[in-house]
Amino acid sequence: MAITTPVLLWFRNDLRLDDNPALQASLNSGRPVIPIFIWAPEEEAPWQPGAASRWWLNRSLAALEESLSARGSRLVLANGSSAEILLALARATGAEQVYWNKRYEPAIRSRDERIAQELQNAGVKVFSLNGSLLLEPDGIRNKSGKAFQVFTPFWKHCLSQGEPREPFQAPKTIPPPSRWPKSVTIPSLGLAPVPNWAGGLASAWTPGEEGALRQVADFCGSGFFSYAQGRNALSEKQTSRLSPHLHFGEISPGRIWHSTKKEADSRGMKPAEWLRSTFLA
Repeated sequence: MAITTPVLLWFRNDLRLDDNPALQASLNSGRPVIPIFIWAPEEEAPWQPGAASRWWLNRSLAALEESLSARGSRLVLANGSSAEILLALARATGAEQVYWNKRYEPAIRSRDERIAQELQNAGVKVFSLNGSLLLEPDGIRNKSGKAFQVFTPFWKHCLSQGEPREPFQAPKTIPPPSRWPKSVTIPSLGLAPVPNWAGGLASAWTPGEEGALRQVADFCGSGFFSYAQGRNALSEKQTSRLSPHLHFGEISPGRIWHSTKKEADSRGMKPAEWLRSTFLA
């Protein structure tokens, strides 16, 4: 007999379906999944998203919404206190589990710990996974058990931990709940600039997971092998142009790692040579 009680999947700075550990874990629960995104810029203080970040987020959410829809799901959007909204959604849907990928900014970590405690006090289990880093920071220590202060020994230690796991593939379907909770719309979040001054951004960038995957493929096919020299030529497109995609979690570091490794292998590049590349370091 199928389990009908859904789980909540809280999207944050991980706006993708490919290699998303929280999504994978929520699917492994065997329950229907309710993907949600909460717009709460005041919780980012004192580093609330600026106008350009809001423009990007607007486009990225639209791309995520489209990807979810193609898999029989949808994105539930809310505006307000993250804790209050998650608790209200758990009560309204009967969800007893919430999944999310960790964020590591000190203020956000403290907020997430408070939210997790409130949910657990209400009988809701929280599953927090690493979806944005190759290695957990708390596990990287020198021989004295302290944080590294010099890059070279830090990098050598990281390489000694072995390769990142193989990336999870984006699911073909996402089981929906029998009844969807109420949702606001992306335009109602007020992310798009008025008047629209973002024509230059729109012509130069493609926010969203598809744009991120296309960008890493383009970079691996050309810029990766000339990155050490080309990154200093500001008039040329020699850098990866992946920073905003990584910031919004439209692609995972693990996917980038394995994409560059695959390209290096196809060119007969030795592992030691590839691991010493300026881009990876």
